[in-house]
Amino acid sequence: MSSGEYGAESIQVLEGLEAVRRRPAMYIGSIDVGGLHHLVWEIVDNSIDEAMAGVCDEIRVTLGQTEHGQESVSIRDNGRGIPTDPHPHYNMSSLELVTTRLHSGGKFDHSSYKVSGGLHGVGIAVVNALSSWMQVKVKRNNKILMQEYVRGETISHGLIEVKEDWEYKTGTQITFIPDPEIFETGSFSLETIKSRLRELAFLNKGLTIILIDNRKKNGIPDILANLDEEKEQNRSDYSEDNPSSNEWRYHFEGGIRAYVEQLVSNVVHEDIPYFDETIDTTQVEVSLAYDRSERDLIHTFTNNINTRHGGTHLSGFKSGLTRAINAYALKNDQLIKNSHLRKGLREKRSVFTGNDAREGLVAVVSVKVMNPQFEGQTKSKLGNSEVRGIVESCTYENILKFLEEHPISAKAMMEKFETTATIRMKFRQIRDAVKKTQSKGTGKLVDCTASQPEQRELFLVEGDSAGGSAIEGRFSEFQAILPLRGKVINVEKARLEKAMRNKEILEIIRAIGGGYRENFILDKVRYHKIILLMDADIDGHHIVCLLLTFFFRYMPELIDEGYLYIAQPPLYRIKKGNKEVYVLSEKEKDETIREWGGNVEISRFKGLGEMNPIQLRETVMDPANRTLLQLSRENIIEAEKMFVTLMGEEVKPRRKFIQTHALEVMNLDI
Repeated sequence: MSSGEYGAESIQVLEGLEAVRRRPAMYIGSIDVGGLHHLVWEIVDNSIDEAMAGVCDEIRVTLGQTEHGQESVSIRDNGRGIPTDPHPHYNMSSLELVTTRLHSGGKFDHSSYKVSGGLHGVGIAVVNALSSWMQVKVKRNNKILMQEYVRGETISHGLIEVKEDWEYKTGTQITFIPDPEIFETGSFSLETIKSRLRELAFLNKGLTIILIDNRKKNGIPDILANLDEEKEQNRSDYSEDNPSSNEWRYHFEGGIRAYVEQLVSNVVHEDIPYFDETIDTTQVEVSLAYDRSERDLIHTFTNNINTRHGGTHLSGFKSGLTRAINAYALKNDQLIKNSHLRKGLREKRSVFTGNDAREGLVAVVSVKVMNPQFEGQTKSKLGNSEVRGIVESCTYENILKFLEEHPISAKAMMEKFETTATIRMKFRQIRDAVKKTQSKGTGKLVDCTASQPEQRELFLVEGDSAGGSAIEGRFSEFQAILPLRGKVINVEKARLEKAMRNKEILEIIRAIGGGYRENFILDKVRYHKIILLMDADIDGHHIVCLLLTFFFRYMPELIDEGYLYIAQPPLYRIKKGNKEVYVLSEKEKDETIREWGGNVEISRFKGLGEMNPIQLRETVMDPANRTLLQLSRENIIEAEKMFVTLMGEEVKPRRKFIQTHALEVMNLDI
């Protein structure tokens, strides 16, 4: 058969876990740093499922390192332990079955797990397939049994009993080393793991999660080394404040109420609403608070999975909240001073819109569902239609009850809703003004010729001079340029009506095309790369901060989808003879000079305006040469705190932050 023919011989069946190794992105999303951390989540989620089943209250995650520098992860819980007895229908132990076969596990019939994050029985087997080495230890019946694997293949004959001292009576420990043949990187991010483990501790009140980072110590002797020597120490919930510590503990008896308290600042009311209710087989846990900002921040979870794009539980929550607020206002119309709103109440109408009810809202909505149906492979949106009604009724009844039982907090909330509604009625023309600007053409935008959004890039460039050079130096087929004059308004301090009077803000909204805030539609965004190109100086960094604040508050979906980037313009051009190189930092400059020796010509770029179009094209616009930083919102708690602290109204927290971190600044002007 010739190479171009397609016949029976072309049909292949991939045995065992080979399909996972051939197409890893199908199972973990990618082979970059995101896919690497997905391995950790798969194993941790199994332990979390034990916690949700009520049979586990502690999980230990240990980051390790071999003597050859390979990083490892070990996850141990005090759950029931994976069954190790022979499987009645397969010629192997139950442990080997779940670690080497896809779609095997105890989460299909709901007898062992009522709810779980894992739905398809692929988690531990996928981790095994994509690890150069994996070891599983199970403690059951006062014995610890162990099995090891290399790239998905069992290397130990049967189960081996090992003699160790565990602090748990029962449990499972899984240790793995990601396969360098698969992944682009083998280095785990401490901050990413800390953020997710802390989030899981919030979502599972009473659960203790311990993270230990041993990577800075000497490497373990070899891949078979015992990673079980770390002993529990008596620490507070957080040891993050101690920079010398390599252990972090997360435990929140308050659950998601504590989560909301971490997220919110400048609260307008004394009491924090919280309820945890189960209807049929669906558990609904909600906490919320209002601060004095304009934005709303609602985090939704299903079976501990972060549903970033919401779904039926989010729709039900929004509807129930708005109904409860209007019902309370109808019963307590004396709290409302605005004559137009009072007229509506006398006519028995709902006077507060959903936007009124959500301005300044910080909320966490967590549901536990027996048979979750997600839209899309990433599980980012819940689709169960029955969940909407359950969450709506729970929210309506519990929030209305809270308002009636806490009149002082209810009065403070009603004052905020009234202020928001009054401003809405006064500035209703804002949205029409934005629509008018969007219909007047492209303004200062110099567009590209490509028609598909995924091919198109938009550069937001500081200043008309640099904008002119960028226009001349760009790749006109797929790169558009929007020059910005001066600094955009700080939307963390300015209300919506003031922000919408800012010419630069309007230009950005018009160019991107997807709207803003609650009216934002991702599918209408005209560019899938939006790149901030500013001078590498104090003013440039300040403009970047202002723009990031705008995108964080008005178009956070762009960050979630990975559409937002920061360009890294060079600081120096170094030339020696025919050799020429652009460098991004002082460190790079010094290293280059040492490598090249003396007699080098050094040019310092003080701003983008000093670079000609060719230089700009070569260094920051050519995809083959440029360096871009992609923005993400992985650690939402820290991101929220940072924007409120550095860009918000309150001066004291900003002063404290600057005083605390001033000595950490190494290069103030780059």
